[in-house]
Amino acid sequence: MVDVGGKIATRRVARARSRVVLGAEILALVQAGDLPTRKGPVFQTAILAGVMAAKKTADLIPLCHPLGLDDCQVRIEVAAPDAIIIECTATVTGKTGVEMEALMGASVAALTVYDMCKALSHNIVISETRLIEKTGGKKDFHHVDE
Repeated sequence: MVDVGGKIATRRVARARSRVVLGAEILALVQAGDLPTRKGPVFQTAILAGVMAAKKTADLIPLCHPLGLDDCQVRIEVAAPDAIIIECTATVTGKTGVEMEALMGASVAALTVYDMCKALSHNIVISETRLIEKTGGKKDFHHVDE
């Protein structure tokens, strides 16, 4: 692990995004709201999975510092014509950043959507999982769409 003992605790925020291409047929089913499946409501379940995953990041990523998150929010929106965008924002007051927690939350939420929709299609693609922004550490980062 990296020794962060000498650092000063600051408020740190990171936001990550995953894009899930569901296809037009599945997307049409979710246009009016959440898609109910035999496993339950897709978006609500994915949001819970994303938050739970962010809280468990240090258990899954070797040498990642365990963090007591101050907040974690997962948001899902439709990106016509055939995809959804999942964004996870993680916040902590601490000595190390929360990028991995935000990335983990977005990734696991995307995997949950795939799992819950795979009975409808196996052509679902999880793409472009990336850090969108981070603040509060030594160097801030803000992704600029090209």
